[in-house]
Amino acid sequence: MSTSPLLALDSVTMRFGGVVAVDNLSLHVPAGSVTGLIGPNGAGKTTVFNVITGFYTPQAGNVRFRGETITGRQPHLICKAGIARTFQNIRLFGNETALQNVMIGCHVRQKSAWWMPVLCLPQAAREERAIAEKSLELLKRLDLMIYAGEKASSLPYGAQRRLEIARALATDPSLLVLDEPAAGMNPQESQALMHFIERLRTEFNLTILLIEHDMKVVMGVCDHIWVLEYGKLIADGDAQAIRNNPKVIEAYLGGEDLNSHA
Repeated sequence: MSTSPLLALDSVTMRFGGVVAVDNLSLHVPAGSVTGLIGPNGAGKTTVFNVITGFYTPQAGNVRFRGETITGRQPHLICKAGIARTFQNIRLFGNETALQNVMIGCHVRQKSAWWMPVLCLPQAAREERAIAEKSLELLKRLDLMIYAGEKASSLPYGAQRRLEIARALATDPSLLVLDEPAAGMNPQESQALMHFIERLRTEFNLTILLIEHDMKVVMGVCDHIWVLEYGKLIADGDAQAIRNNPKVIEAYLGGEDLNSHA
C-alpha cells in the first residue's frame, strides 16, 4: 500500500441554504488502502461522497484525484477519470438483465460514437462483443454468472449488491467508493462482505473508500478511519485508535462502549 494520497479533500465546505453539511473538511485516501468514513446519521458522510463524485460542487475547498483538481467536474467525467461508486439504496436498472447492467458500466470507456451501432459498422460491432465478453468475465469473477440473463430486480438482495459493484468495476476504476455496502445484511452476510472487500482490493488493484454503520465491517477491513460529526472531522486513525477515542464514542454511540459493536 502506498502512503501517497490517491484522493485528497482540502478544506471542503458544502452548504445547503443555512445548513452546513460539510465544514472545512480535509482528509486523504492513500493509494491501495481501504479507508472508512464513519459518523452518526446526519454527519455529512454521503454529502462528502456526492462532492467527491461530482453530484455536488462545494462552496469552498478543493478535491484532488491523482494530484489533479476534479472539483466541479460532471459525474461522468469523474467516473471516466477513475472513480466509481455504489449507492446506499441500490440503483440498478431493474428491468435490464444482470449482464446488461454491467455492460452499461463498460460504456464509459466506449470508443465508438453513439451512431456507429445504428449503422452496423464493424468497429462498433467488435467493440460491443468485447464489452459483452468483459461483462461476462466480471459476472464470473463476482460469482454472478448464474444471474447473467435474469432481470436485476429479480436477484436476491446480496446478489444485487454485488451486481452494483460489478457495474462499477466495469468502468475500470482505481478508486471504488462504497456507500453502506453492508446495509440490509445479516451478520453472516456482513462477515462475508469483509472478505469480499479485501478480495476486491487485491484482485482488482483498487483503493476503496467506504461509508458504513456496521462497526464490525469498519473495524475489520479499514486501514484508516475518518470520523465526522455535524460535517466536522472529529477524529482519524486506525481501528484501535478510533475504537478507544472518547470523542468518537460520545458522538457515535452516546458514550456507549464502541468495543461492544466491533
